[in-house]
Amino acid sequence: MTYEFNTVKIVCDSTYQGSRITTFVLTYPRYIHAELLTHRSMSRNAQSSRAIPAAKRIERVRSNPVMPIRWGANQKGMQAKEESVERPDYCEVVWRQAAAAAATTAEALAGQNLHKQWVNRVLEPFDTITTVVTATDWGNFFGLRCHPDAQPEIADLAWKMADLYYYYAPKSVEDLALIPGRTDAPRFPEALCTGDWHLPFLDGHTRARLYVSCTDSAELAESYLELAKLSVARCARVSYLTHEGSTPDVEKDLALHDMLLSDGHMSPFEHQAVASDEPHPASNFGGCWKQYRKMLVKPELRTFDYVQALQTRART
Repeated sequence: MTYEFNTVKIVCDSTYQGSRITTFVLTYPRYIHAELLTHRSMSRNAQSSRAIPAAKRIERVRSNPVMPIRWGANQKGMQAKEESVERPDYCEVVWRQAAAAAATTAEALAGQNLHKQWVNRVLEPFDTITTVVTATDWGNFFGLRCHPDAQPEIADLAWKMADLYYYYAPKSVEDLALIPGRTDAPRFPEALCTGDWHLPFLDGHTRARLYVSCTDSAELAESYLELAKLSVARCARVSYLTHEGSTPDVEKDLALHDMLLSDGHMSPFEHQAVASDEPHPASNFGGCWKQYRKMLVKPELRTFDYVQALQTRART
């Protein structure tokens, strides 16, 4: 059975000197988001409950609420194992009633002109979230989550990720035969050269045009930095929209990059990396990947003037 609420896509996959960096776009139940956040090797940007229009989420929860994979019986410990409750059909009815009640409650709150940052919270147990995730080391995540002891929903997500991850870079033809549901030819990560960049949401055609337009290595490096800015903006935009069917706007993307940098919102700067043999600041990426966030001269941490903040607070 296919669990419809987990979807997995690789949007950028690169290798350099045996080290691989991969960016996924994941959609999964909002109630397992915290489990993904425990894995600190990942760089993440997630869809925000404060940004998505309430009416859109209310309709989604009302028409197709997130459901559990199965209805495991109550027992000692953290796992329900394989046992099921006596009346799974009744559990589904009650769950759907709860989702409908949440949608009605959210609609009533929205009717009072309440901001979506509160209205949408009521809907979270019954909705999905979309997240951009980049990492160089997936072993710990797969080892913990592709496991019978994991929550069934995150185990399903992890297995879908692992199936796609290893299908993109199989070690042998025999390995391919073990991966279920794949009939297409395997796709391999893009092999980068020194100075090339891993840039989510920028296609290979864009990078090919970059090579043609640049006359020397300095110009190429400068052009790559501009493309990195575009990638930052497009990773950040996942918080309030999807990239399906949208037309990129270069000027708006560059402006968003600069605003994020100025305001100190640095997580979208973690998905881009340059293949480098030179020593570079440590990050959550392994191998020879120099993370864009670590290349920025601007201090990342804000200072805090408590007295000034109190005065501002008193005026608001």
